Amino acid sequence: MMHNQHPIIIQGGMGVAVSSWLLAKAVALAGQLGVVSGTALDTVMVRRLQLGDPGGALRRAFNEFPLPEIAQRVHDRYFSPGGKAKDIPFVATKLLTEAPTQEQLELIVLANFAEVFLAKEDHEGLVGINYLEKIQLPALPSLFGAMLAGVDYVLMGAGIPTSIPGVIDRLCDGKPVELALKVAGAERDDHFSTRFDPEAFTGGQVPWLRRPKFLPIVASATLAAMLARKSSGTVDGFVVEGPTAGGHNAPPRGKTQLNELGEPIYSDRDEVDMNAMKELGLPFWLAGSYGSPEQVVAAMEAGATGVQVGTAFAFCEESGMREDLRREVVQLSKSGKLEVRTDPVASPAGFPFKVLSLLGSVSDSAHYQLRKRVCDLGFLRQGFKKADGTLGWRCPAEPVAAYVHKDGIAEDTMNRKCVCNGLMANVGLGQVRGAGEHELPLVTCGDDARNLSQFLIDPEAVKYTAHEVVNYLLSLVAIRNPVTALASH
Repeated sequence: MMHNQHPIIIQGGMGVAVSSWLLAKAVALAGQLGVVSGTALDTVMVRRLQLGDPGGALRRAFNEFPLPEIAQRVHDRYFSPGGKAKDIPFVATKLLTEAPTQEQLELIVLANFAEVFLAKEDHEGLVGINYLEKIQLPALPSLFGAMLAGVDYVLMGAGIPTSIPGVIDRLCDGKPVELALKVAGAERDDHFSTRFDPEAFTGGQVPWLRRPKFLPIVASATLAAMLARKSSGTVDGFVVEGPTAGGHNAPPRGKTQLNELGEPIYSDRDEVDMNAMKELGLPFWLAGSYGSPEQVVAAMEAGATGVQVGTAFAFCEESGMREDLRREVVQLSKSGKLEVRTDPVASPAGFPFKVLSLLGSVSDSAHYQLRKRVCDLGFLRQGFKKADGTLGWRCPAEPVAAYVHKDGIAEDTMNRKCVCNGLMANVGLGQVRGAGEHELPLVTCGDDARNLSQFLIDPEAVKYTAHEVVNYLLSLVAIRNPVTALASH
């Protein structure tokens, strides 16, 4: 069901590979916007290959990649027939810098292509990809790879992506693109950036690319208005996310105050000005606890095109999350024992981060204390200007001595969790450390996880599908809003 040619429901682009191609495809087949997570896709692809490419999905995508020699190189380098042994570590990939090698670019472009290709395979539905503005280093080749596969929408949160629409336009024309990097300690006349040249990458074989729609994820009408006015190209609409959404949240406005659980307190100042949103004249979707049929209707009656829903899809059958974690969370939700905490310091990204309390995960302080700090994925590293004027990279979740050695403040490392390794473990791709120890999961979800039982058709069940989520969420739309219902058929 579309609303004026736009989807009513956008499925959230969650975690690392929780919003996998399988989930995005299921939602697209149900007539709404399926979204793959664009975070860390190069590592996800390389690890899936080392597990033997279950079901041969990557092989199918590689066969359609327009530069076959690149796909063959990557396959030959990482594919392990039958999959690696459980206690053997995954082969590590090099950490990205502002000047990625051709080999690193090939992994990023191919991985983004493959994920979008598989989500779009064999149907005409809509597929988007979600990126974090905070993760800048792979952004340019990632966009190119997703666009090669014909992605329909690009969504971007965790920052202010004013330069991305212009980047998308230039990539459509096969032109080189550049992205200014946020660097701590940089001065106004410093110029730190990362570049990507489609022509150099493809050896002059740049295909014609279609422009996807661009939807920034914002927390206020003020930010939406600024992006609509100052972006380097067209902004096609917005996802407006409230503080109860999963993953990274915008910090509260004004001085941050914490409640007795140590969570940031949000107030009326953090509520979205719906009239200001409507005045922008662009479609917008509301996110953060909109995962019920009543909330979908309420959002549309308030002027929104629809809603973005993440948590309900994170625990459905097609989600990339490990089956044992999905089952445990649904069971906890049914028994009313589910706890979600907004942790102001867990994420190295510096944004408040929703963490689900699960025994045996990194949310458990005993396990957190026991984990040896290591930064070997580095997606949330931050740029800083070194004493000699060059660019360095550090992460407050890396070993404390290393962070301090890079002019970081020891206090900034307190209670920071390695989100990169935790999110990989959520989807069964956690690294194996010495003595066969596996990285533990770090599960994030929205406050709506408490209501997952509403999607269970059989109250005795502990599983439900993406299609059932879509049908249930739209169950009141046609009844309350007959004009929309007619327009959508």
